[in-house]
Amino acid sequence: MGMAGPWAIPMTDNALDLLRLTQWLSPAFPLGSFAYSHGLESFISAGEIGDAATFETWLVAILERGAGWNDGLLLSLTHRQAENDGHLAALAAALASSRERWEESLSQGSAFARTTNALLETDLPPLALPVAVGIQARQLRLETATVIALYLQSSASNLVSVATRAVPLGQTEAQAVLERMSPKIVKLAEHLATADAEAFAAATPRADWRAMVHETAEPRLFRS
Repeated sequence: MGMAGPWAIPMTDNALDLLRLTQWLSPAFPLGSFAYSHGLESFISAGEIGDAATFETWLVAILERGAGWNDGLLLSLTHRQAENDGHLAALAAALASSRERWEESLSQGSAFARTTNALLETDLPPLALPVAVGIQARQLRLETATVIALYLQSSASNLVSVATRAVPLGQTEAQAVLERMSPKIVKLAEHLATADAEAFAAATPRADWRAMVHETAEPRLFRS
């Protein structure tokens, strides 16, 4: 009679749902995230971001005071059904700081909706990415804070990938930046998981301006 090992312990439903969400937010999921730099390319071209330190400063600002904060709050309110979905979809468009920023969110959200519709047999229309993720994630047995944390981790990971290629940063150096984001992301997710609509705010005017400058920049590698 063979001995049972840890592999013999059945997975819980929550663990399976965690894997599903990880799949939805992974680079392998067909969102086209690799094509967007969130205005980072404009900073790099201007020589304002050229090493890990300057990139990390920019990334922290985006997460804590920019689109990371507002997208996380949109996701939280959607997932908790704390506000009407249509209202949040319209608010997502209003909060976009530039044309490219809106196209970035809507394009990825539309791709997310198409693929998850096929997987879940739903009919979610094209929506901004955080709203689309929030709606579909209601089908998963996961806490709101967990959904937000994985969403922000995915967003930060994509920007780290951009910096790795475009600054360029070394692989280890880039991953060290992402590692230092983890406690900040957890703290943000815990706060946003219970926040209300009064918490919407942004204080990244230079990042917003650089995103607008990118719209007419030539040549450029990224769509934002």
